[in-house]
Amino acid sequence: MEAAAAGAPATAPARWIWLAAWPVTAVFVLSNAATPLYGLWQRDIGFSKGTMTVVFACYIVGLIGSLLVSGVVSDRVGRKPVLLPALGLAVLACGIFATATSVVALMAARLFTGVAVGAVVSAGMAAVTDVAGPGRKRLGALLASCAMVLGAGLGPLLAGVLSETLPGPTATVFLAEIALLALAFVTVLRMPVSRPSSATATGEGAWIRLPKVPRGAGRQLLLGIAVFAPGITSTSFVLSLGPSLLSGLLGTTSRVVAGAMAFVMFLAATGVQFAVKGLRVRAILLGGAGSVVAGMVALMAAVWTSSVALLAAAAVLAGAGQGMGQLGGLSLLNSTVPGDRLAEANAALNVGGYVPAGALPVAAGYLSDGVGLTGGATTFAVALAALAVGGGVVVLGRARD
Repeated sequence: MEAAAAGAPATAPARWIWLAAWPVTAVFVLSNAATPLYGLWQRDIGFSKGTMTVVFACYIVGLIGSLLVSGVVSDRVGRKPVLLPALGLAVLACGIFATATSVVALMAARLFTGVAVGAVVSAGMAAVTDVAGPGRKRLGALLASCAMVLGAGLGPLLAGVLSETLPGPTATVFLAEIALLALAFVTVLRMPVSRPSSATATGEGAWIRLPKVPRGAGRQLLLGIAVFAPGITSTSFVLSLGPSLLSGLLGTTSRVVAGAMAFVMFLAATGVQFAVKGLRVRAILLGGAGSVVAGMVALMAAVWTSSVALLAAAAVLAGAGQGMGQLGGLSLLNSTVPGDRLAEANAALNVGGYVPAGALPVAAGYLSDGVGLTGGATTFAVALAALAVGGGVVVLGRARD
């Protein structure tokens, strides 16, 4: 692979592979930092569980809209021209969150967060692979994936702890996040990635389009989406309605508890990837599908028996399912797609995952308003378990390492 296409020399120091993952972590800290705070906003502003999931879904809308552009632009003009504006937009989202007094403000902040995350999951994760170079693609996929889920878990934990211990419960975490984003900005400026060649920059096709992969890589994309989609949908549900479930089961509105549950979920997603990194990709994907099914069984048992332990188990299994699905999907793409199309391929994987991750939790939220949290959560769990089983069947039928 040519340096211009890969975006970085293959001899980049190993420390830079880890440093290149930091912008991904920093933006994903913001992605879920609002989760433990929704109860405060719900009390102060006044909105239903259904409205809460719509606020959450604004993030998905911004993310998918960003993915229609950021992957192609990153492959054509470079990683930095996409990442630097995304970090600036993330800072703007922090400012809106910190001063929000209406549902519209929360929706705008979530929308801008989604746009920034879309740029990071395409350009940022591709940059990690670029820095890793052709000989360290598997390591690049592992660190990019772990950076995403680690940041997603740190955000709600920080928000829960800071909001319970410092003044300004709905503002402090976002001020801290601005400092993290500033460090990410400096990292991107110094990151050893080069601009694409003039031929790559010209590219083929529209600049705004549904992301796709090169001919011959469609099977790998399908296999990744088949498991990644149910995995990330399960964690999205826990993030959007987890605080309500905790309130119903524990009778607690503790933001530390809500943040800790989200952190444990994504810590599982991080740890499982290091645990399975030596396995064949097919085994990783099957493990991810099985973990989601087990998580949904645990979720149904938790809401029917009012068991906090089972709810925690459901969160851990959901996190493991997302982690394995994500690692498997990224590994397949990294081994198949050339560097000058990798950001768009990453965008395609995430579009396939985030569409159900946005739609199903919103439906479950409104269903819960109508039939109760137990009925809504049970319906969601059954539907998602069926989706995960389908993903496992696809892997069994089509996967070959």
